[in-house]
Amino acid sequence: MKDVYQNLARHLDNLPAGFPATETGVEIRILKRLFTPKEAEIAASLGMMPETAAAIAERLKMDEKELETILKDMSLKGLIFRAGKPGQPLYMNAQFVVGIWEFQVKRLNLDLIKDFNEYVPYMLNKIWVEPKTKQLRVIPISQSLSSDVATMPYEEAEQIIKNQSKIVVAPCICRTEHKMAGKGCDRPVEVCLSFGTQAYYYEGNGLGRNISQEEALEILAKGREAGLVLQPANSQRPAAICMCCGCCCQVLKNLNNLEEPAKAVNSNFYGEVSADDCTGCGVCLDCCQMKAIVVDDIAQIKKERCIGCGLCVTSCAFEAIHLVEKAPADRWTPPANVVETYMNIARERGKM
Repeated sequence: MKDVYQNLARHLDNLPAGFPATETGVEIRILKRLFTPKEAEIAASLGMMPETAAAIAERLKMDEKELETILKDMSLKGLIFRAGKPGQPLYMNAQFVVGIWEFQVKRLNLDLIKDFNEYVPYMLNKIWVEPKTKQLRVIPISQSLSSDVATMPYEEAEQIIKNQSKIVVAPCICRTEHKMAGKGCDRPVEVCLSFGTQAYYYEGNGLGRNISQEEALEILAKGREAGLVLQPANSQRPAAICMCCGCCCQVLKNLNNLEEPAKAVNSNFYGEVSADDCTGCGVCLDCCQMKAIVVDDIAQIKKERCIGCGLCVTSCAFEAIHLVEKAPADRWTPPANVVETYMNIARERGKM
């Protein structure tokens, strides 16, 4: 049964977000923990365009009713994505990250967590650092921006939320798995916001609960108070907003290992310190998730490490830190939608 998992691994790696092979084969162990051989065979036959069970059954020469049962079960396990109207489901591949892994938030076990944490540093270096277009981007908390800084609606978390008609909140996969392993932090767990089709999927799979715009804004405020970095999906119409910490978030934690993490994020701002106003109190040190601040007599921000989240700005009682917009040539305009995002990533990875 080894070949079916290797075939699925190659298939997932050919999707835009990737699933790179390792010398240790830990990625195959992960797939064996998640998929039965039959499920692996079926998943490897799906693409990124939603299809009916009838269309997939015809292609695979399988009984439609039997396949419909398997596809529904796989989608409920978070192994593939399910969309479409009630009673008329459509099925398609889910990418490993962001996708299959996040959908396991209620199905985690210590063996799976151990394998994933072995794999994730290698995976993120290949599928996150190298492509220019990232799956997530960093936006500043709105309170960190001065009134004279003009921002686009897709840069404002509050506006993103107010544009949604369907919102589901779910537990953060990163803080959940760290807590299960006896690590991590005590920051809020139920903070991951999904919108639209993704929200319906999370709700239908019992991964989260439906909430109003008002509650979503309250959760956003709690995340800000807890010092969480805002990372929406990287499009102008994001399907989700993650609220992340540098100790648990697999993206931020592994970016922290880079000498210049600012080069590996899509962000439009960086922090600067006003020397005349800084007292050198060091409060900002504790809130920075990227180890971008050093304090001698006064605080200094390492531009090559700053990802422009704005947490240091709101932590400073002396208003000595402010966010600066990057030069026009360095600014990031998100793709219009998720399809364009993944097309860009696929092109940058040489998969198109």
